[in-house]
Amino acid sequence: MHRTDAQREGKRVGDHVSENTKPSKLSRSFSQAEAKEKPGSDLPRRGEEEEEEEEEKPVRVEPNPRMQRYLVAVEYIGTRFSGSQKQPNCRTVVGTLEEAFCKFVGQPVSIYCSSRTDAGVHALSNVCHVDVERISKRKPGEVLPPHEPGVVRRAVNHFLQIEGDIMVTDVRCIPSDFHARYKAVERIYFYRLLSGPEPLSTFERERAWHVPEKLDVDAMKNACKILVGHHDFSSFRAAGCQANSPIRTLDELHVTEVASFLNFSSTSERRGIVCDEPAWCSNMLESESSTQCSHVSSTSIGKCSANSDIGFGMRTGHRCYVITARARSFLYHQVRLLVGVLKCAGTGELTFNDVERILNAKTVTAASPMAPACGLYLGNVKYELP
Repeated sequence: MHRTDAQREGKRVGDHVSENTKPSKLSRSFSQAEAKEKPGSDLPRRGEEEEEEEEEKPVRVEPNPRMQRYLVAVEYIGTRFSGSQKQPNCRTVVGTLEEAFCKFVGQPVSIYCSSRTDAGVHALSNVCHVDVERISKRKPGEVLPPHEPGVVRRAVNHFLQIEGDIMVTDVRCIPSDFHARYKAVERIYFYRLLSGPEPLSTFERERAWHVPEKLDVDAMKNACKILVGHHDFSSFRAAGCQANSPIRTLDELHVTEVASFLNFSSTSERRGIVCDEPAWCSNMLESESSTQCSHVSSTSIGKCSANSDIGFGMRTGHRCYVITARARSFLYHQVRLLVGVLKCAGTGELTFNDVERILNAKTVTAASPMAPACGLYLGNVKYELP
């Protein structure tokens, strides 16, 4: 069955368009709203933590019975992506997903993300929606019942496996008016910092921000108390942000020390020797502590030792900290600017009063340098699913 461009456009956004009629005013209005998210528009690129708290579109769109809208959760390593949004001549998350879906269903699709991520930013779970019309490959033009979500996940992952750094983790059927971006009620970002003088392991590069200085976690936690809550975050809003207001409610901002990414058992752990520190302490170096494990495994990476000589071929580890930011929406680069200030609070470059001054200054020029993209992870996007 041959379809006009108007028909294909209508099906991308869930409109029902007949062969001999033009889209209604309501349909055109909705299409223009969706077009703001499409690549190639005149809008400047927006970044990862820039989920503007826009009101839900009041336009009522007639569902297209031939289309099934799916909510798709995807994880990816952002290092080799030029961000999530589709761009000409660039490898992007949306572009890669659209190619995989096209190979699966045999026709182009349009994918809309809940959260836009910049180049180098990772996602444990980003969410998008896509409209799919299942056409029979044996009888072109015959519309078949929609695929089951499990079939969609397995099929798309089949075409994504060659990529090696992106995978669909979950799929769900949703109503045709459910929008992955505007229906999100909460987003969680994580930021990883590795503290220690040694260079980062090859396994950790582009996965965290390496801070050579020792970090004062208590000072960072005190700084979090200033920043959490309902504020004017103009000081944490990068130039080019298109949000209508800098007012946001930051529901959570927290710093936690966690086990490093690579965590292998030490000799003392395997022998059942009890240490005063947690088991994962064996992956970190803290020379000032007198309660370090005294043995280093020959198969371990980055084990701690109170001695400067830990054995040939062995590496001292780093202390790993995770900053969690949770809110319904964020301004452009808000999380990375917040992390930049928290890091400076941890190194002693900023005091408690300095952090308060930066928040009240209401200008991004007052903030500390922005944290790099490599340590940022979109952790989760929450919905009230039907």
